[in-house]
Amino acid sequence: MRTLRTSGPTEAFQPQPPRWADRLLEWFCAPHLLEEVQGDLYERYRRDVHRMGAKKANQRYSANVLRFIRPFALKRKPTAQRSEQYPSLSLFSTDMIQNYLKIAFRNLARNKAYSAINIIGLSIGLAAAMLIMLYTKDEVSYDRFHAHNPFIYRITSKSVTPAGIVENQQPYTGIFPGPKFQAGVPEIISFVRYQENRKDLKQGNEVKSQTAYFADSSFFSIFSFPLLSGDPKSALKSPKSVVISEELADKNFGTTNALGKILFFKEGDKFEPYTVTGVAKKCPQNSSIKFDVLMPIEVKAEDMADNENWFSVFMNTFVILSPNANLKAVEAKMNQVYVADAQESIKSVAKKFGITNKTVYSLQPFTDMHLSKELPASNGLVDESNPTFSYILSGIALFILLIACINFVNLTVARSLKRAKEIGVRKAVGGARAQLIMQFLGESFLLCFAAFLFAIVLIELALPTFNQLANKALSLSYLFDAKLVAGYIILFIVTSLLSGFYPALVLSGYNPVQTLYSRFNLSGKNYLQKSLVVLQFTLASFLIIASLTIYSQFNYLTSKDLGYDDKNLVVIDKSNLKRSEVKLLKEELLKDQNILDVAPKNGGFWGTVAKINGETQLSFAYETVNETYLPLFKIPVLKGRNFSTAFPSDSSQSVLVNETFVKKAGWKNPLGQVVDFWFKNEKYHVIGVVKDHHFASLSQEIKPQLFTMKAANEYGKAFIKIKPNTETASLQHIEKVFKKLFPLNPYSYKFMDQENLKRYESEAKWKQMMLFGAILTIFISCIGLFGLATLSAERRTKEIGIRKVLGASVPSIVQLLSTDFLKLVSISFIFAFPAAWYAMDEWLKNYPYRVNMSVWVFLVTAFIAISIAFLTVSWQSLRAAMINPVASLRSE
Repeated sequence: MRTLRTSGPTEAFQPQPPRWADRLLEWFCAPHLLEEVQGDLYERYRRDVHRMGAKKANQRYSANVLRFIRPFALKRKPTAQRSEQYPSLSLFSTDMIQNYLKIAFRNLARNKAYSAINIIGLSIGLAAAMLIMLYTKDEVSYDRFHAHNPFIYRITSKSVTPAGIVENQQPYTGIFPGPKFQAGVPEIISFVRYQENRKDLKQGNEVKSQTAYFADSSFFSIFSFPLLSGDPKSALKSPKSVVISEELADKNFGTTNALGKILFFKEGDKFEPYTVTGVAKKCPQNSSIKFDVLMPIEVKAEDMADNENWFSVFMNTFVILSPNANLKAVEAKMNQVYVADAQESIKSVAKKFGITNKTVYSLQPFTDMHLSKELPASNGLVDESNPTFSYILSGIALFILLIACINFVNLTVARSLKRAKEIGVRKAVGGARAQLIMQFLGESFLLCFAAFLFAIVLIELALPTFNQLANKALSLSYLFDAKLVAGYIILFIVTSLLSGFYPALVLSGYNPVQTLYSRFNLSGKNYLQKSLVVLQFTLASFLIIASLTIYSQFNYLTSKDLGYDDKNLVVIDKSNLKRSEVKLLKEELLKDQNILDVAPKNGGFWGTVAKINGETQLSFAYETVNETYLPLFKIPVLKGRNFSTAFPSDSSQSVLVNETFVKKAGWKNPLGQVVDFWFKNEKYHVIGVVKDHHFASLSQEIKPQLFTMKAANEYGKAFIKIKPNTETASLQHIEKVFKKLFPLNPYSYKFMDQENLKRYESEAKWKQMMLFGAILTIFISCIGLFGLATLSAERRTKEIGIRKVLGASVPSIVQLLSTDFLKLVSISFIFAFPAAWYAMDEWLKNYPYRVNMSVWVFLVTAFIAISIAFLTVSWQSLRAAMINPVASLRSE
């Protein structure tokens, strides 16, 4: 009769035979003899222990094992014979699969809480990963739908110093490169120039400012934008023609059948009729070109005759190359054409403006624009994207999925103690390890499948928020793409294997005798589980620090004193606003007691260059204002004086500069200094120094700024100061006055403080993104910690019972069970804090005005992580500590 190593409870502490001898015996002895031989040797060993002690018994046992190394013990029975004796079922037989499924469903139903936690955790990870796949697919698919896609390029240029250093890159061109390169480079088949502008569109009695795009007639032959009606070849050939989107057609005419209908756009002081020559289908979501109004571009003959227009840059130009064209050779030919054609102009401009850099033209693949940081899709092209967002989102999704898989492993192993007897029975009745592995992997796949379905529901719920965060318009139907579906299937299989393989290996390796005697215990230091917990909380702590830092920086940016008062300030746009119109507008507005003052300024951002201190050139922001501008914004004049109507010469001879301008110029006595606009033959004297203020975003340093009242410069907007809490009445009055004075101009208004906040939308999105990432990571990490706490409590049930019998209190047991996990969370700070400090310090370097990394951020992070971990663990610890010790010790 065979006596096994672990038997009844009274023999649990008896000496055991040498392990090496046992293993040697199991290795060389034929399976059909092992049970009989090993049983006899065990009986003899126990008798020897009783007679001569453990040491002598061990020696004799080893010697007996060595004596059994004989040919008869080595001889195996033929496979066929053994199969007849122990028939085994195929791993994938119908009966076994039915059994696996039945057992899997029973286990899921019996352990509802564990199943729910597992499925929810895994589904969150899968949903995050699937959303990011959706996002990434959308990002990389931009502009790839065009039929000529591989051969479409954008003409770009770079400015190279005499030393050969690239000073800047320019994604835009003027009117020349397209037609002249096509004429001089045979590989260029066609070109199209594309420019954004605004047009006033008359709809009944309403006038609306409409974004309009201008392009050459080759537009529809290069790009694949199908027309619902109209001829793509001739749609943009007539000067007064317009192609509109189906949405605009429906909005204006109540139907998409708008071919031949008339739209009125403002030309000068009157509205001119434009004939609709095409109605285009809605531009695809993943297109850098999106238009509602497309008009033919008009280039005057005198502009084409002026060779200095090589240096006028304001539009995008695209070309289509022949399929076999060599890109480098084409670029070289383009530059040869440029140098030959612009030779005289290059000399003239260099002499006139002292330019020593040379321009080098190159080509950018059309599909590279969307994610390019150096040459982005801008100036009429839309949806410019930063690849950093893709990397960050992918990283967060990967972290979440990884943590979810780790939790699955931890929870499955934690639950395995309850299934130990099932494993023992299966093994005792002949279940092979491979079958057990298949069973547990099957359960993993079943859980993953349930999580996968739940993840799709989560995606549907989360898509609106995700679209808002990522500035996308993705929909669930976008998921059903062949490549994306294949990606999801791969993700499902990888996740199932990743989360199920380790538990399957661990569980299938349990000793059947130990499990059936309830003597089974998970031994070892469990370094893997502990490492995984440390990894989880490292990631969670990292994201908490990132969220707190970004939140602090965002608050700093949105609350920092800008150096001027932007409260209760309404901004209205009016192109070509004349001095007389400003006077009239101000008089009419001030008739309402809620209006405090009005100040005009040029529209958009103006920049120019002038000479100071003789021949030194300085570039600066060029602001056209009047004497009311600085008082209205409460910007102090530090030296000298403001513009004044008492000095009529201020508009022709005087300028104001800011402090940075003075520093850049190196002036100790700025008043009276000369600013020389040599190319216009105009000189101005500085009459005052304005305090520096943040007229641009805080992500930029304050630059030199110059204020002028030059009469020839036009205003483009008016700032209107209103009394606090009078927004409704004031806006009604402003609209009424504007429409009365400028009936042919579109009316719109903005509040200055809200416009300033919009400058930090990117930071706001980063803040939300990190916050969501941190919350999800913490939540899933806590699930994992909960699983380990459960495992620990079950492993130490008897120990807890003994401690309670000996007088241990509930708090002391809770402390005992919680301390180990809190140590792991504390260890995670060793990895998370340096990594987070480095990453956030590098991120903050992008801002000239920023918060400092504070020790409080790390202390708050530690407090949050430890508190959440303690709350998670203590619940399970408290539950274990409250169990009646009699119940926990009864199994003994």
